[in-house]
Amino acid sequence: MMFMVVGAWADHHGEKPKIVILATGGTIAGSAETQTQAGYTSGQVGVDILIDAVPQIEDLAEVTGEQIANVGSQDMSDAIWLKLANRINELAASDEVDGIVITHGTDTIEETGYFLNLAVKTDKPVVMTAAMRPSTALSADGPLNIFNAVAVAADPEARGRGVLIVANDDIHGARGITKTSTTDVQTFMSPERGLIGVSLYGVNRYFRYPYRLHTTESEFSVAAVDALPRVDVVYITADVSPDLIDCAVASGAKGLITAGVGNGNMTGPALEAVKRAVAKGVVVVRSSRVPSGSVGRNVEVNDDEVGSVASGELNPAKARVLLKLALLKTKDATTIQDYFDRY
Repeated sequence: MMFMVVGAWADHHGEKPKIVILATGGTIAGSAETQTQAGYTSGQVGVDILIDAVPQIEDLAEVTGEQIANVGSQDMSDAIWLKLANRINELAASDEVDGIVITHGTDTIEETGYFLNLAVKTDKPVVMTAAMRPSTALSADGPLNIFNAVAVAADPEARGRGVLIVANDDIHGARGITKTSTTDVQTFMSPERGLIGVSLYGVNRYFRYPYRLHTTESEFSVAAVDALPRVDVVYITADVSPDLIDCAVASGAKGLITAGVGNGNMTGPALEAVKRAVAKGVVVVRSSRVPSGSVGRNVEVNDDEVGSVASGELNPAKARVLLKLALLKTKDATTIQDYFDRY
């Protein structure tokens, strides 16, 4: 394990690291009428107010901010993803930027994080953070999360670890993190591979590096991309209606993710609908609605026969992200299976 006190590093080099905060909205920028009510409106507070609320970050870094969007993360979109990834790549190419922090809503941060993990092209720290309580709440969690996120982004030991998500003193990798509770402040978990590290009031400890390809090793690029392919997720239940799959294909989906039962399994009629989709050139990836575990190829479903792809450890939301990027390059299921095995 490695320990890092950011302030000591800054003093040794004679100047503070330069960190840019890119704000996208979310609960961390939310507002409510009282400090103790559950209801609130996301994306009400601008980046300058978020920064001003944490004056202690001046001890860690020189911080500037930009407002990329100001939405609840339920309204996060492909267009914002592309704007965010391209802006990160622009900033990271500058010698005047040492690290980047993104404030985001908790609902889709794992999707945005994994997208950026595949689309940004830098070893510099790219750190996302969020909050479960709005900025006006009693004991709001956003300010300390921002403080710790800046501490990680300013930390040379965070380089090369892919996109990180810092919340509630934990440092997660973008590939492994998932939201597990609708309201609990400790909502984020990395169920398969565990934490990348922890950050306690700006003192960082790292346990590992991500084990799959990311950032500078990624072969995916969105530099000249105006839109991403449509990929739909179909939730599999007992006696699921196979026409849900047929309707997604008829509506223009280029790829499908099945949130299957168990090891990515589904009913016989649903599997026949998958075969029809594959015959029409739609790439189908089998994931699972189960919170943890891996969907194996040719285990409960004969993927070789069906023409489907197994998602491995990626949950349906993240499988959708990877398939969107994969479809920019190919529709070949064998090649896409290789992507799922390596990313």
